Amino acid sequence: QVQLVESGGGLVQAGGSLRLSCAASGIIFSFNYMDWYRQAPGKERELVAAISRLGTTNYADSVKGRFTISRENAKNTVYLQMNSLKPEDTAVYHCHVVAGGRDYWGQGTQVTVSS
Repeated sequence: QVQLVESGGGLVQAGGSLRLSCAASGIIFSFNYMDWYRQAPGKERELVAAISRLGTTNYADSVKGRFTISRENAKNTVYLQMNSLKPEDTAVYHCHVVAGGRDYWGQGTQVTVSS
């Protein structure tokens, strides 16, 4: 079955950096478009960044220039490098993939940015 396992979250001061990882199994990783979403308390889940199987990337306006999504197909892993973090980046970050017509989500990793 498809599994997505995130890691790398934590508590960081504003202006700091974190690198999230998402290890995927149960899919042909190199064929798949991968996303990172986030959900803050009381807010809807929002798309943060996405990367195609060929490496084309897209970002939410709120993170452009600060976040970088990348993938390492040999390790079935997608990353989210987050720099210049702001308190408004505080959220649970989830990895996401659509495979076989179904949505799959990781359990999420908490990112907390203190001011």
